[in-house]
Amino acid sequence: MSIHRATIEWRSDGEYVSGRYSRRHEWRFDGGAIVVGSSSPDVVPVPMSDPAGVDPEEALVASVSSCHMLWFLSLAQAEGLDVASYADEADGVMGRTAPGKIGLTKITLRPAIAFVGSPPDAASLDRLHHEAHERCFIANSLKLEIVVEAR
Repeated sequence: MSIHRATIEWRSDGEYVSGRYSRRHEWRFDGGAIVVGSSSPDVVPVPMSDPAGVDPEEALVASVSSCHMLWFLSLAQAEGLDVASYADEADGVMGRTAPGKIGLTKITLRPAIAFVGSPPDAASLDRLHHEAHERCFIANSLKLEIVVEAR
């Protein structure tokens, strides 16, 4: 199996002791990509959160969506389908997961896919989405509900 790494780096802005410190940080990946991370402004107010940064909850939703898309594209290509574009407006819902605990309780994917030529019928499209979900490493790692609402 493989190992996947990310380096997370945060530095104090001098306000740490006061509790009004910035939650802005960087995610660094082995290929050289650097992403600005932050707590969600829905959880920690601005200016202590950076609204331009990716919060962990958004990153998890994006990871599920990306994983599903990559499997869908692979499966569709193997069946000889020609995908022209794939877009997803995914979201995650926060809620109580247990007494005193809050977490993501549901992720909804809304993929819109355009095909070159004739698209597959609804049953074939549903089957491809189901198989993509079953194979998605990220979905297989989570306990929350994941819904696919193909558009």
